[in-house]
Amino acid sequence: MTTTEHSPAGTSITPLRRARERFLSGRPLPEDVPEEVVASWRRARFFGVPHDLQKGTAGPLRPTGAALLGTARPVLERIAPALGNGRCVLLLTDERPRVLWSAGSAAGPEQWADLSERTVGPNSAALALRSRRRAEVHGPEHFLDRWQDVSAVSVPVTAPETGQALGTVTVVSPLWSGAGPHPGAALAEAAAAAVEAELLAGARRTERVLLDAYLRSAQGRGVAVAVLDGRNRLVSAAAERMLSPQALDALERTAIAVRQKGVPVDPDLPAEAGCTARITPVRHEGAAVGVVAVVEPLDGAVASPPRRSVALIGSSVPWRHATGQAVALARVPEPLLLTGERGTGKTALARELLGERSARVADAAQDSELGPALAELAAGRPLLLRHAERLAQSGVAALNSLLDKHPDARLLMTYTPGAPAGPCLQRLLDTLAARSVTLPALRERPEDIRDLLPVLAPRPAPGQPPLTWTLDALRALERYPWPGNVTELAHVVRALAEDRRASGPVHRAELPDPVREGPAARPLSPMEHAERTTILEALRRHGGNKARTAAALGIGRATLYRKLRGYRG
Repeated sequence: MTTTEHSPAGTSITPLRRARERFLSGRPLPEDVPEEVVASWRRARFFGVPHDLQKGTAGPLRPTGAALLGTARPVLERIAPALGNGRCVLLLTDERPRVLWSAGSAAGPEQWADLSERTVGPNSAALALRSRRRAEVHGPEHFLDRWQDVSAVSVPVTAPETGQALGTVTVVSPLWSGAGPHPGAALAEAAAAAVEAELLAGARRTERVLLDAYLRSAQGRGVAVAVLDGRNRLVSAAAERMLSPQALDALERTAIAVRQKGVPVDPDLPAEAGCTARITPVRHEGAAVGVVAVVEPLDGAVASPPRRSVALIGSSVPWRHATGQAVALARVPEPLLLTGERGTGKTALARELLGERSARVADAAQDSELGPALAELAAGRPLLLRHAERLAQSGVAALNSLLDKHPDARLLMTYTPGAPAGPCLQRLLDTLAARSVTLPALRERPEDIRDLLPVLAPRPAPGQPPLTWTLDALRALERYPWPGNVTELAHVVRALAEDRRASGPVHRAELPDPVREGPAARPLSPMEHAERTTILEALRRHGGNKARTAAALGIGRATLYRKLRGYRG
């Protein structure tokens, strides 16, 4: 089992076969068994996978899988003859992973419709999707008896616009015991690259059709029109002034529905949108690829641009990548996991992704059992679950069970990494790993601070100017590491806006001491951080006079100088 260029299977097949037999019989394992192999066997046993499983099943094909199959099938049918007359199989799976298409014949994974680890145990398709790299699994590295003489190599297929994993191309063969890569690795790599190239070409053709539709519809000054396909937006200036983020999300959901059904669908705009939209499908080669929405104000409505949501503020590459990935994943009605440090904006982004949907919000920090919330989730109501790391084990078990029965449940979950996750919670995180987004910390995107400040500041009183900042203050804000991330920045901005009596821009001297002085030259322990904050506050109270500061703190001047030098490195 490997995601590297060379498989270890060639030198360890027989000992690994004996180790698997010992694992199944409950006997102690040799010390030289690779840890990742043992972990995969344990996951299979935890999921309740029978090692003597004969055949699995899967549910109906989803629209995303059907779209991948439609693009990939002609490519793979041209490549399949390269398998030759050997007992090899070429497979296409979706991101779950379920088998969409196969060619060739072998007693391998193609006989199973569902290749998820919770159904059949470890396999190359599931490993490739989890690692986002080429993966190989050989013989006894599998958990199932029927795959002990099978080797497989899988390469993930990703969407050209978002980088989202759409599925895998997999080559299955009789057991390979050589020391190099699987002999089908090059074929799988070439097939995946060819499918991705076709996806990119199709996306570009569709984008050209949408652009032409936009240019035709937007002729004339002041025309409010938006062209959308669920991934791309072309919005005229007039439409941008009239449409709130929630209204645009509603139009995107309409575009997705039109693409799936092929007929016009009435948009479900928010009640406070103040406008209506006339929907016309955009067609290419007989299929609906998007919509043109002509926006018109309601009688008596005055269009005013809404305040931008902090959840989408930021132009840095890490933030744009994370939010773009989250928006793309949220368009598919399946669970979505948002992870990141505390205060990075996970809940705000989740609320933005839900839009105007009537979602249930549950906080595991306040209710770790989640009984009523999970009942509504099973009934089809979206659920925003905050602080999943605080869930009780019974709540995690109930959520795992629900997702087993309802894999398409509309769940948005936020998780802050910290203490090691227990086996139940780790299983939940593994289940959602393929549909997870990690939000960057604020220190990783300091260039976004200037965009965030106007949004975080309270609205000024009538006749008062908005809060502004000197260049020196902005530089101090950008240098500070913000351990509390956007939440900490928001507290600082609001406190300054509410408490300051001076007029004009905020100066560096008005910032809290740790922010004004900048980060320490070395990482500090929690006690050192608290001590440094106390010293800086005392220095500020005494006008920078170190003698009076030392006396107020009850320490000698030499001690004060030594501590300050230590903090500065």
